[in-house]
Amino acid sequence: MSRHLAAVFVLLIAPGTALLAQPGSGNRSTSIRAGEACPAGMTEVRPQNCQAPTLPPPSIVDYRPRSTLVAPAHPVSKAKFPAIDFHGHPYSQLNSDASLTELGTQLDALNVRVIVAANNVSGPDLVRQMTLIRASATMKDRVRILAGVNFSGVGPGWAEKAVAQLEADVAAGAVGIGEIGKGLGLSTRKADGSRLQIDDPALTPIWDAAARLKLPVFIHTADPQEFWQPIDNTNERWLELALFPGRRYPADQFPSFETLMTERDNVLRRNPKTTFVVAHLGWHANDLGRLSRMMDAMPNVHAEVGAVLYDIGRQPRAAHDFFVRYQDRILFGKDSFQPEEYPYYWRVFETRDDYFDYYRDYHASWKLYGIDLPDAVLKKVYFGNALRITSRLLQGGWPR
Repeated sequence: MSRHLAAVFVLLIAPGTALLAQPGSGNRSTSIRAGEACPAGMTEVRPQNCQAPTLPPPSIVDYRPRSTLVAPAHPVSKAKFPAIDFHGHPYSQLNSDASLTELGTQLDALNVRVIVAANNVSGPDLVRQMTLIRASATMKDRVRILAGVNFSGVGPGWAEKAVAQLEADVAAGAVGIGEIGKGLGLSTRKADGSRLQIDDPALTPIWDAAARLKLPVFIHTADPQEFWQPIDNTNERWLELALFPGRRYPADQFPSFETLMTERDNVLRRNPKTTFVVAHLGWHANDLGRLSRMMDAMPNVHAEVGAVLYDIGRQPRAAHDFFVRYQDRILFGKDSFQPEEYPYYWRVFETRDDYFDYYRDYHASWKLYGIDLPDAVLKKVYFGNALRITSRLLQGGWPR
């Protein structure tokens, strides 16, 4: 072969796919058909043409590009209106008067007036925490507790005991039920050892009691849908699953995501007199059309925004329209109590800022945008909706 002919050669690596090389240049490219993905280690540089980098690529955890975008930035340290965190998880903060007072200082800095502890407590633990709260000169009106329900061992006689305990917890000061955790449906077992389905008729007395007692039911079903998908280069939660492998739900060990959604929706639909609040926007923040259809079909359902800000902030126009449309049925909640993370929520909800960081890289490899909610919507999301559906919260003293 002549030197000139050797300047370009073709190596077939798959039927219909060619790897082109230009000796001396280090430039390697591959042709692909329309709709095909580039081979591993390559990226599409022109239509249907893939190329490998000439430098060793960094790992997903080491690649931290610095944005050159210069755009107006309006960080928001305190919420514009006082907020109710309907999905709070203070734990050590509810152990002493000193820790409770410190919690108040942290909430003041964020303009969170009330935090609802959704720690699934019941019985003596709930009584102890309510006693501590009521004895606090500064926090007696700022912390409220949701009552837990123990779903283990459902069988004969379970419902009567569970309802009696719920009534006792309400008498002790509980303002709702929850957080009903993802274990219901995923791992909780009945007395006979079988999986307790979320829509098991044996649980109906709890939903009936919630309606009778006018208690909102705060329920967390499943996890992000990607946790059921293969852990490969197409899974946008790859890093999270690699960091926390226990968050993966193999098909041979757990019911599918859609099975859990179906069971949950059966409960919501069959109990129209019960007010439900689905945690994490029902894990449908990545598909607001699906969440819209669900809420349209079930007017007793509300949704809470905790831990899905990464999905809200990457679709600012669609999210803005969704929040405006369902402004009477969306509640603010944060989930994990990390005070430094709340301002990201305020910035997404209150500004028009472009392309700013999310607070946990392993949740999202993308940036956030502000959805610029009107004040009237902010008031409902921050506190109004929680007050309306939770009659046992202190109703006075909120902005009009």
